[in-house]
Amino acid sequence: MGYGREIYNSAEKILRERRRSAEEEAEKRRAALFKKCPGARQMERKLASTAVGAAKAVLGGKDAAEQLKKLKEENLALQSDFSRLLAENGIDSLEPHYHCPSCKDTGYVDGKMCGCMKDLLRAESYRRLNALTPLSLSTFDSFSLDYYSPESRDGRPSDREVMESTFRYCASYAHQFHMRSPNLIMTGGTGLGKTHLSLAIAREAIRKGFGVVYCSVGNLVTKLESEHFGRDRGTGTADSLRDCDLLILDDLGTEFKSSFTSAAIYNIINTRLMLQKPTIISTNLSTKEMVEDYSERFASRIIGSYRRIVFVGKDIRQQKRAERISG
Repeated sequence: MGYGREIYNSAEKILRERRRSAEEEAEKRRAALFKKCPGARQMERKLASTAVGAAKAVLGGKDAAEQLKKLKEENLALQSDFSRLLAENGIDSLEPHYHCPSCKDTGYVDGKMCGCMKDLLRAESYRRLNALTPLSLSTFDSFSLDYYSPESRDGRPSDREVMESTFRYCASYAHQFHMRSPNLIMTGGTGLGKTHLSLAIAREAIRKGFGVVYCSVGNLVTKLESEHFGRDRGTGTADSLRDCDLLILDDLGTEFKSSFTSAAIYNIINTRLMLQKPTIISTNLSTKEMVEDYSERFASRIIGSYRRIVFVGKDIRQQKRAERISG
Protein backbone atom coordinates (compact mmCIF):
# COMPACT_ATOMS: atom_id res chain seq x y z
CA MET A 1 0.00 0.00 0.00
CA GLY A 2 1.59 3.29 -1.09
CA TYR A 3 1.23 5.63 1.86
CA GLY A 4 2.72 9.11 1.93
CA ARG A 5 5.91 9.87 3.83
CA GLU A 6 4.00 11.69 6.58
CA ILE A 7 1.98 8.58 7.37
CA TYR A 8 5.13 6.44 7.54
CA ASN A 9 6.77 9.04 9.80
CA SER A 10 3.78 9.02 12.11
CA ALA A 11 3.73 5.21 12.38
CA GLU A 12 7.50 5.09 12.97
CA LYS A 13 7.19 7.72 15.68
CA ILE A 14 4.59 5.60 17.49
CA LEU A 15 6.87 2.55 17.24
CA ARG A 16 9.86 4.50 18.57
CA GLU A 17 7.80 5.64 21.54
CA ARG A 18 6.57 2.10 22.22
CA ARG A 19 10.13 0.75 22.06
CA ARG A 20 11.52 3.52 24.27
CA SER A 21 8.77 3.01 26.84
CA ALA A 22 9.24 -0.79 26.95
CA GLU A 23 13.00 -0.50 27.34
CA GLU A 24 12.75 2.19 30.00
CA GLU A 25 10.33 0.06 32.00
CA ALA A 26 12.68 -2.93 31.70
CA GLU A 27 15.59 -0.83 32.95
CA LYS A 28 13.54 0.34 35.92
CA ARG A 29 12.73 -3.27 36.82
CA ARG A 30 16.39 -4.20 36.53
CA ALA A 31 17.55 -1.27 38.68
CA ALA A 32 14.94 -2.02 41.34
CA LEU A 33 15.97 -5.68 41.48
CA PHE A 34 19.71 -4.95 41.69
CA LYS A 35 19.11 -2.40 44.43
CA LYS A 36 17.08 -4.89 46.47
CA CYS A 37 19.22 -7.96 45.62
CA PRO A 38 22.84 -6.98 44.82
CA GLY A 39 23.68 -10.61 44.02
CA ALA A 40 21.30 -10.57 41.07
CA ARG A 41 23.69 -8.45 39.04
CA GLN A 42 26.44 -11.05 39.45
CA MET A 43 24.04 -13.84 38.45
CA GLU A 44 23.10 -11.96 35.29
CA ARG A 45 26.78 -11.48 34.43
CA LYS A 46 27.45 -15.20 34.91
CA LEU A 47 24.58 -16.05 32.56
CA ALA A 48 26.11 -13.78 29.94
CA SER A 49 29.56 -15.30 30.42
CA THR A 50 28.29 -18.85 29.92
CA ALA A 51 26.82 -17.77 26.57
CA VAL A 52 30.19 -16.30 25.56
CA GLY A 53 31.92 -19.45 26.78
CA ALA A 54 29.62 -21.60 24.63
CA ALA A 55 30.54 -19.59 21.55
CA LYS A 56 34.25 -20.00 22.27
CA ALA A 57 33.83 -23.71 22.88
CA VAL A 58 32.24 -24.17 19.46
CA LEU A 59 35.22 -22.44 17.87
CA GLY A 60 37.74 -24.28 20.08
CA GLY A 61 37.43 -27.60 18.31
CA LYS A 62 38.98 -30.12 20.73
CA ASP A 63 36.74 -31.24 23.62
CA ALA A 64 34.09 -28.77 22.39
CA ALA A 65 31.23 -31.18 23.01
CA GLU A 66 32.26 -31.78 26.62
CA GLN A 67 32.73 -28.06 27.27
CA LEU A 68 29.34 -27.27 25.73
CA LYS A 69 27.67 -29.88 27.90
CA LYS A 70 29.18 -28.42 31.08
CA LEU A 71 28.32 -24.85 30.05
CA LYS A 72 24.77 -25.87 29.21
CA GLU A 73 24.30 -27.48 32.62
CA GLU A 74 25.78 -24.43 34.33
CA ASN A 75 23.59 -22.09 32.28
CA LEU A 76 20.40 -24.03 33.04
CA ALA A 77 21.18 -24.02 36.76
CA LEU A 78 21.84 -20.27 36.68
CA GLN A 79 18.64 -19.65 34.72
CA SER A 80 16.66 -21.64 37.28
CA ASP A 81 18.18 -19.71 40.20
CA PHE A 82 17.68 -16.38 38.43
CA SER A 83 14.04 -17.15 37.53
CA ARG A 84 13.37 -18.12 41.15
CA LEU A 85 14.92 -14.85 42.33
CA LEU A 86 12.76 -12.85 39.91
CA ALA A 87 9.61 -14.69 41.03
CA GLU A 88 10.41 -14.04 44.71
CA ASN A 89 10.53 -10.33 43.87
CA GLY A 90 7.35 -10.30 41.78
CA ILE A 91 9.16 -9.84 38.45
CA ASP A 92 8.31 -11.98 35.45
CA SER A 93 11.28 -10.89 33.31
CA LEU A 94 13.95 -8.24 32.99
CA GLU A 95 13.49 -8.19 29.21
CA PRO A 96 11.44 -5.34 27.68
CA HIS A 97 7.73 -6.05 27.31
CA TYR A 98 7.40 -4.90 23.72
CA HIS A 99 3.98 -4.06 22.32
CA CYS A 100 4.75 -6.42 19.43
CA PRO A 101 6.95 -9.39 20.40
CA SER A 102 7.44 -10.34 16.75
CA CYS A 103 9.38 -7.24 15.68
CA LYS A 104 10.20 -5.82 19.14
CA ASP A 105 8.48 -2.59 18.07
CA THR A 106 10.84 -1.96 15.17
CA GLY A 107 8.15 -2.47 12.51
CA TYR A 108 10.12 -5.11 10.59
CA VAL A 109 10.93 -8.82 10.87
CA ASP A 110 13.78 -10.22 8.76
CA GLY A 111 13.61 -7.18 6.51
CA LYS A 112 9.86 -7.50 5.91
CA MET A 113 7.21 -5.14 7.25
CA CYS A 114 5.58 -6.49 10.41
CA GLY A 115 1.81 -6.74 10.77
CA CYS A 116 1.88 -4.16 13.58
CA MET A 117 3.45 -1.61 11.23
CA LYS A 118 0.81 -2.33 8.60
CA ASP A 119 -1.92 -1.85 11.22
CA LEU A 120 -0.42 1.48 12.28
CA LEU A 121 -0.17 2.72 8.71
CA ARG A 122 -3.76 1.73 8.04
CA ALA A 123 -5.01 3.33 11.26
CA GLU A 124 -3.12 6.56 10.55
CA SER A 125 -4.49 6.67 7.03
CA TYR A 126 -8.04 6.27 8.38
CA ARG A 127 -7.39 8.93 11.02
CA ARG A 128 -6.26 11.45 8.43
CA LEU A 129 -9.19 10.73 6.14
CA ASN A 130 -11.54 11.17 9.11
CA ALA A 131 -9.72 14.22 10.51
CA LEU A 132 -12.34 16.78 9.55
CA THR A 133 -15.30 14.64 10.57
CA PRO A 134 -17.13 15.70 13.76
CA LEU A 135 -17.64 12.12 14.96
CA SER A 136 -17.98 13.19 18.60
CA LEU A 137 -20.82 15.60 17.79
CA SER A 138 -23.26 13.10 16.25
CA THR A 139 -24.69 10.32 18.37
CA PHE A 140 -27.95 8.43 18.42
CA ASP A 141 -28.74 10.00 21.80
CA SER A 142 -28.41 13.52 20.37
CA PHE A 143 -30.75 12.81 17.43
CA SER A 144 -34.15 14.42 18.02
CA LEU A 145 -37.43 13.50 16.31
CA ASP A 146 -39.01 16.76 17.50
CA TYR A 147 -38.07 18.52 14.26
CA TYR A 148 -40.22 16.18 12.16
CA SER A 149 -43.92 16.87 11.75
CA PRO A 150 -46.33 14.47 13.50
CA GLU A 151 -49.11 15.42 11.09
CA SER A 152 -50.10 12.75 8.58
CA ARG A 153 -51.44 13.61 5.12
CA ASP A 154 -53.85 11.63 2.96
CA GLY A 155 -53.63 8.68 5.32
CA ARG A 156 -49.88 8.31 4.79
CA PRO A 157 -47.42 8.03 7.69
CA SER A 158 -46.28 11.36 9.14
CA ASP A 159 -42.73 12.60 8.69
CA ARG A 160 -42.08 11.76 12.33
CA GLU A 161 -43.33 8.20 11.91
CA VAL A 162 -41.14 7.71 8.83
CA MET A 163 -38.11 9.16 10.58
CA GLU A 164 -38.72 7.15 13.74
CA SER A 165 -38.56 4.01 11.60
CA THR A 166 -35.41 5.32 9.89
CA PHE A 167 -33.82 6.15 13.22
CA ARG A 168 -34.59 2.72 14.68
CA TYR A 169 -33.17 0.95 11.65
CA CYS A 170 -29.94 2.98 11.71
CA ALA A 171 -29.49 2.41 15.46
CA SER A 172 -30.04 -1.33 15.03
CA TYR A 173 -27.65 -1.39 12.05
CA ALA A 174 -24.94 0.28 14.11
CA HIS A 175 -25.36 -1.89 17.20
CA GLN A 176 -25.37 -5.11 15.15
CA PHE A 177 -22.76 -4.02 12.60
CA HIS A 178 -20.56 -6.76 11.18
CA MET A 179 -18.64 -7.39 7.97
CA ARG A 180 -21.73 -8.81 6.25
CA SER A 181 -23.97 -5.85 7.08
CA PRO A 182 -25.87 -4.55 4.04
CA ASN A 183 -24.93 -1.51 2.00
CA LEU A 184 -27.12 1.52 2.63
CA ILE A 185 -28.04 4.55 0.54
CA MET A 186 -29.56 7.37 2.56
CA THR A 187 -31.71 9.57 0.35
CA GLY A 188 -33.62 12.81 0.98
CA GLY A 189 -33.31 16.56 0.91
CA THR A 190 -30.72 18.74 2.61
CA GLY A 191 -30.70 19.04 6.39
CA LEU A 192 -32.85 16.01 7.21
CA GLY A 193 -30.36 14.09 9.37
CA LYS A 194 -28.50 11.87 6.88
CA THR A 195 -25.09 13.08 8.00
CA HIS A 196 -26.03 12.91 11.68
CA LEU A 197 -27.17 9.28 11.56
CA SER A 198 -24.35 8.12 9.28
CA LEU A 199 -21.85 9.71 11.69
CA ALA A 200 -23.60 7.99 14.61
CA ILE A 201 -23.22 4.66 12.79
CA ALA A 202 -19.53 5.40 12.16
CA ARG A 203 -18.97 6.28 15.81
CA GLU A 204 -20.56 3.04 17.03
CA ALA A 205 -18.65 0.90 14.50
CA ILE A 206 -15.36 2.51 15.57
CA ARG A 207 -16.25 1.90 19.23
CA LYS A 208 -16.69 -1.79 18.36
CA GLY A 209 -13.19 -1.88 16.87
CA PHE A 210 -13.94 -1.71 13.15
CA GLY A 211 -11.85 0.36 10.75
CA VAL A 212 -14.10 3.12 9.43
CA VAL A 213 -13.45 5.77 6.81
CA TYR A 214 -15.96 8.64 6.69
CA CYS A 215 -15.51 11.42 4.16
CA SER A 216 -17.43 13.77 1.93
CA VAL A 217 -17.31 12.70 -1.69
CA GLY A 218 -16.09 16.16 -2.68
CA ASN A 219 -13.03 16.03 -0.43
CA LEU A 220 -12.40 12.42 -1.37
CA VAL A 221 -12.29 12.85 -5.13
CA THR A 222 -10.08 15.93 -4.73
CA LYS A 223 -7.56 13.83 -2.82
CA LEU A 224 -7.78 10.93 -5.27
CA GLU A 225 -7.28 13.30 -8.19
CA SER A 226 -4.30 14.94 -6.49
CA GLU A 227 -2.66 11.56 -5.88
CA HIS A 228 -3.48 10.27 -9.36
CA PHE A 229 -1.95 13.25 -11.13
CA GLY A 230 1.11 13.44 -8.89
CA ARG A 231 0.31 16.58 -6.90
CA ASP A 232 0.26 14.52 -3.69
CA ARG A 233 3.18 12.18 -2.94
CA GLY A 234 0.90 9.73 -1.12
CA THR A 235 -0.95 7.02 -3.03
CA GLY A 236 -2.72 5.14 -0.25
CA THR A 237 -6.18 6.72 -0.27
CA ALA A 238 -7.70 4.32 -2.79
CA ASP A 239 -6.27 1.37 -0.86
CA SER A 240 -7.70 2.70 2.41
CA LEU A 241 -11.12 3.08 0.81
CA ARG A 242 -10.90 -0.49 -0.44
CA ASP A 243 -9.55 -2.07 2.74
CA CYS A 244 -11.53 -0.36 5.52
CA ASP A 245 -14.28 -2.36 7.23
CA LEU A 246 -16.92 0.31 6.68
CA LEU A 247 -16.81 3.15 4.14
CA ILE A 248 -19.24 6.05 4.49
CA LEU A 249 -19.48 8.46 1.56
CA ASP A 250 -21.29 11.66 2.46
CA ASP A 251 -23.01 14.02 0.02
CA LEU A 252 -22.73 12.06 -3.21
CA GLY A 253 -23.56 14.44 -6.03
CA THR A 254 -22.08 17.61 -4.55
CA GLU A 255 -18.57 16.99 -5.93
CA PHE A 256 -17.18 18.66 -9.04
CA LYS A 257 -18.14 16.44 -11.97
CA SER A 258 -15.56 15.13 -14.42
CA SER A 259 -14.87 11.88 -16.22
CA PHE A 260 -12.15 11.14 -13.66
CA THR A 261 -14.36 11.69 -10.59
CA SER A 262 -17.25 9.66 -12.03
CA ALA A 263 -14.93 6.77 -12.84
CA ALA A 264 -13.21 7.00 -9.44
CA ILE A 265 -16.50 6.88 -7.53
CA TYR A 266 -17.78 3.98 -9.60
CA ASN A 267 -14.55 2.04 -9.09
CA ILE A 268 -14.69 2.53 -5.31
CA ILE A 269 -18.29 1.36 -5.07
CA ASN A 270 -17.84 -1.52 -7.51
CA THR A 271 -14.64 -2.76 -5.84
CA ARG A 272 -16.26 -2.84 -2.41
CA LEU A 273 -19.26 -4.70 -3.82
CA MET A 274 -16.92 -7.31 -5.28
CA LEU A 275 -15.10 -7.60 -1.95
CA GLN A 276 -18.47 -7.76 -0.13
CA LYS A 277 -17.52 -4.92 2.23
CA PRO A 278 -20.31 -2.67 3.53
CA THR A 279 -20.62 0.90 2.28
CA ILE A 280 -23.02 3.68 3.25
CA ILE A 281 -23.80 6.52 0.86
CA SER A 282 -25.80 9.66 1.62
CA THR A 283 -27.15 11.77 -1.22
CA ASN A 284 -29.76 14.34 -2.19
CA LEU A 285 -30.00 12.79 -5.66
CA SER A 286 -32.96 10.84 -6.98
CA THR A 287 -32.39 7.68 -9.01
CA LYS A 288 -33.07 9.64 -12.20
CA GLU A 289 -30.48 12.27 -11.21
CA MET A 290 -27.94 9.53 -10.47
CA VAL A 291 -28.38 8.19 -13.99
CA GLU A 292 -27.99 11.70 -15.42
CA ASP A 293 -24.98 12.68 -13.25
CA TYR A 294 -23.13 9.37 -13.45
CA SER A 295 -24.47 6.57 -15.61
CA GLU A 296 -27.22 3.99 -15.87
CA ARG A 297 -24.68 1.33 -14.94
CA PHE A 298 -23.78 3.25 -11.76
CA ALA A 299 -27.43 3.73 -10.76
CA SER A 300 -28.12 0.05 -11.47
CA ARG A 301 -25.35 -1.03 -9.06
CA ILE A 302 -26.81 1.17 -6.35
CA ILE A 303 -30.43 0.04 -6.89
CA GLY A 304 -29.49 -3.62 -7.01
CA SER A 305 -27.01 -3.73 -4.14
CA TYR A 306 -28.00 -1.06 -1.61
CA ARG A 307 -30.86 -0.83 0.84
CA ARG A 308 -32.61 2.55 0.49
CA ILE A 309 -33.13 4.51 3.71
CA VAL A 310 -35.56 7.41 3.27
CA PHE A 311 -35.24 10.78 5.03
CA VAL A 312 -38.21 13.16 4.95
CA GLY A 313 -39.27 16.45 6.54
CA LYS A 314 -38.17 20.08 6.53
CA ASP A 315 -34.57 21.28 6.70
CA ILE A 316 -33.60 20.98 10.38
CA ARG A 317 -30.75 23.45 10.04
CA GLN A 318 -33.20 26.09 8.87
CA GLN A 319 -35.56 25.24 11.73
CA LYS A 320 -32.76 25.62 14.28
CA ARG A 321 -31.66 28.89 12.68
CA ALA A 322 -35.22 30.21 12.97
CA GLU A 323 -35.30 29.15 16.64
CA ARG A 324 -32.10 31.05 17.37
CA ILE A 325 -33.40 34.18 15.65
CA SER A 326 -36.77 34.08 17.41
CA GLY A 327 -35.23 33.12 20.74
